[in-house]
Amino acid sequence: QVQLVESGGGLVQAGGSLRLSCVASGLIFSINYMGWYRRAPGKQRELVAGITSGGSTNYADSVKGRFTISRDNAKNTVYLQMNSLKPEDTAVYYCNSNYRGNSNWGQGTQVTVSS
Repeated sequence: QVQLVESGGGLVQAGGSLRLSCVASGLIFSINYMGWYRRAPGKQRELVAGITSGGSTNYADSVKGRFTISRDNAKNTVYLQMNSLKPEDTAVYYCNSNYRGNSNWGQGTQVTVSS
């Protein structure tokens, strides 16, 4: 049974930083594409950042230069370092694993950025 458990969300002032973590179990972590998604109130879920098994990364235009995704295969963990946070980054952030279309989701962690 695959489990993805996010942590690190919270309330932060604009300009601040947070680091999200997602610990995976029940899968071969190193071969999975790992992604961070978010869903803001009244909006659809969107991809924030992703990292391939080989370490290549991709980002939404809205977070480029502010967010950094990384992974530690030894710890089955993917991270999202979020700097220079803006109120529009407020959302529930979800961790996702994907290997050849087999997709799994975490329960989400709330990030709230106050102005």
